[in-house]
Amino acid sequence: MTNQQDNQQDNALVAVLRRDWLQLVLIAWAAIAAWQLISHWPQLRWLVLSDTDDNMRLSQVRALLGGQDWFDLRQYKLNPPRGFDMHWTRIVDLPIAALILLLKPFVGLPWAERLACGIAPLLPMAVAMGGLAYAVRRLVSPLAWPLSTLFLLLCGATMLMFAPMRIDHHGWQLASLALTVAGLADGERRRGGALVGLASAFSLSIGLEMLPYAAGAGAIIALRWVWDRAEAPRMIVYGACLSGGSALGYALFASYANAVPRCDALTPVWLSVMIESGALLVALGWINPARREGRLALAAAAGAALAAAFVLSAPQCLGRPEQVSPELARNWLNNVREAKPIYTHPFRTAFPVIVLPVIGLIGAAIATWRARGADRAVWGAVLLFTAFSVAMLLWQMRAGPAAQLLAVPGAVALAWWILPQTLRSRYMLVRVLGTPAAFVLVSGAFAGLVVQYLPVDKPATTARNRMVNRAGASCSTITSLGALDRLPPQTIFTFVDLGPRLITLTHHRAIAGPYHRNGDAILDVQHGFGRGPDAFRQIARAHGAQLLLICPNMAESTIYEVRNPGGFYDRLNKGERFDFLEPVALPDGSPLRLWRIKP
Repeated sequence: MTNQQDNQQDNALVAVLRRDWLQLVLIAWAAIAAWQLISHWPQLRWLVLSDTDDNMRLSQVRALLGGQDWFDLRQYKLNPPRGFDMHWTRIVDLPIAALILLLKPFVGLPWAERLACGIAPLLPMAVAMGGLAYAVRRLVSPLAWPLSTLFLLLCGATMLMFAPMRIDHHGWQLASLALTVAGLADGERRRGGALVGLASAFSLSIGLEMLPYAAGAGAIIALRWVWDRAEAPRMIVYGACLSGGSALGYALFASYANAVPRCDALTPVWLSVMIESGALLVALGWINPARREGRLALAAAAGAALAAAFVLSAPQCLGRPEQVSPELARNWLNNVREAKPIYTHPFRTAFPVIVLPVIGLIGAAIATWRARGADRAVWGAVLLFTAFSVAMLLWQMRAGPAAQLLAVPGAVALAWWILPQTLRSRYMLVRVLGTPAAFVLVSGAFAGLVVQYLPVDKPATTARNRMVNRAGASCSTITSLGALDRLPPQTIFTFVDLGPRLITLTHHRAIAGPYHRNGDAILDVQHGFGRGPDAFRQIARAHGAQLLLICPNMAESTIYEVRNPGGFYDRLNKGERFDFLEPVALPDGSPLRLWRIKP
């Protein structure tokens, strides 16, 4: 083959990568999705929804398909008979429900649910891949988008949110974040503003987890306008889409319970903030003073007015959005590990999460410094957004998936600068060994490889830890809990973390799940297990509980043993018998223990 033929083939490949990038992203997504489904097949087969939110999501979808009102998100199988209101919306329910209805005629309801739970989380992954590819094409090179896909696959914390059976809302919010980056990078100002505004409104209509990122993106758009008045069209369209999109999301998806001024969802409180902020940005863009000082003064005045209006109209939302009691915060919410700063976590946990965000921040900083003209402002916006995501890790560890996703453009820019230098080196060892080594370093892939060999924070392998791990894995299986369905439907008093799984796998009801709007019931379960037998009996009677179910050595059980020695659970687990409890036989080998509560 001649050099001319080689060049023609290279040119044809370059043309395809430039022209058909979106189709190629979708082909890559299909291959990745197929592999994910194959590798997670055991989880599909046994309906392994290990997270409480995923179990609750499936229960919510079942209620919708069973005829529950669209705007009624009360979960009646927890805290019966009244139930309790979830702070979610139906948006994420829709693709799961649609997949179940589509597959049910072909495979039956049980397998339709399993397949829907496997496929649904892969859908937002396609959006995220497309959004990052779009951004990288604009920021780095039209040919660099394959690296964005590859780097995303190496984002361990992010990819967990797209894994089959991870059906909660985090994947869709991460997809919205990828579209936000694409909008910030878009050279067509109106289109970019619309993309950021609609993505933010969509994410907020799902939940408020990404509110800080939405606020950060809005602030960045405003700052770009302050610096360059030519950015007014982007800001005007962004403000209009944010206001209109939020209003539409509230009208179509807000539950009855979210029609009151609560602080934990897109209620009238935050809807008014989105509408007011969007309207202010539209007004500023129309005024568009010629002098930068004037634009800065108007932006500062608008921000102060918005803050003052929020303080005066919703003072109850200046504290924690969950608005839980001090006791519940002390005993439960303050102890949620993912809600703690990353520096409070063991090194083995924190290091693989933070490495790529730091690399992405460095790459974005270098790319901003190297950029010229209008590209510097675009990279500057991405740099600010990346820095903000890294700072969020100092607030909560749960910011890890978002921080890794937002690090991809900067990491790709760094790789696009470094890898060609190693490939063009005159030294063969640098070309052959240095290139893959540079890729492993720039992508952050080395973190997971290195951390397991470091002599720090080695995981304990005590007998107690092994028992806790086994109990957590075995007590919530479909085999263990499914055996309870031979009994007629009843209300079961059990652990808070076991409640969502119980109502998903059986026809029984439970008292509580780990949700702040269920706070009184959570405290009742804690008091029932932690106080004396008489207190347990009184609380169980108040909730109409007919059965008591425990999983010895489950993580939550250790809290009652350590925190409340001599309490009801501690005494029960040590073998003490109580007259008001009648043992109920379970299949041989069951990790669960069950009693009937006598009246």
